[in-house]
Amino acid sequence: MPKSIKSKKARRARILKMKLSIIIPVYNEEKTIAEILERVKKEIIPEVEKEIIVVDDGSTDGTRQKLKSIKGNDFKIIFHEKNGGKGAAVRTGIKNATGDYIIIQDADLEYHPKLIKDLVKPILEKKAEVVYGTRLNRMPHLNEEESKHLFILHFFGNRFLSLVTSILYGQWITDMETCYKLFPKKALDGIKLNARGFEFEPEITAKLLKKGYKIKEVSISVIPRGYDEGKKLNTVNDGLKALWSLIKYRFLD
Repeated sequence: MPKSIKSKKARRARILKMKLSIIIPVYNEEKTIAEILERVKKEIIPEVEKEIIVVDDGSTDGTRQKLKSIKGNDFKIIFHEKNGGKGAAVRTGIKNATGDYIIIQDADLEYHPKLIKDLVKPILEKKAEVVYGTRLNRMPHLNEEESKHLFILHFFGNRFLSLVTSILYGQWITDMETCYKLFPKKALDGIKLNARGFEFEPEITAKLLKKGYKIKEVSISVIPRGYDEGKKLNTVNDGLKALWSLIKYRFLD
């Protein structure tokens, strides 16, 4: 290998401070999967080496075919034979992650990967160990995102769950349900994750807080996806499961 190439690799190795595993759980996202993978791939995060892990959770549309057509070493792709839920897909991603830190990236286009660098910044500056991207550190936008009754219900439901989290675990949080949760892989040592569905969000939050980690929130903006576009979260049913998870993990496990 020429000396110039070796020296470039050596310089790059010296400036890298973190390896980040980006876990992308996927279920029936054939319309968005190619775009989100391209966005994640292109996003450059200074001082960070990316590891992109895609877990297809038993998709029944054209998602699996699109993922199988991907060539190269940019992504680690894992297939579930049956749908197990978002939590099950994330757990598989975590098991296969080799990064120092882990972050979850939804497969739709609500969260743009350009936001990841904003969450990474406090880590690199050694100002935090766990960082959440909060969408809700604000009043509801009644003429925009929360103009529809389902979204205003989701807004206040999430704020309620975040308040319950704050009361039960003694730390103020505004957006417990956010997708963007950045945490060190070592934080999961000794922790057993059980969630199969969307209750992953309260479980991981509860167990990080019980272990003594402080969560720093960074404000982010997202483009909410409508239910007619494939949004899968059921505000009432999943909200009740999240509430039970917060209460359960405060006193058990």
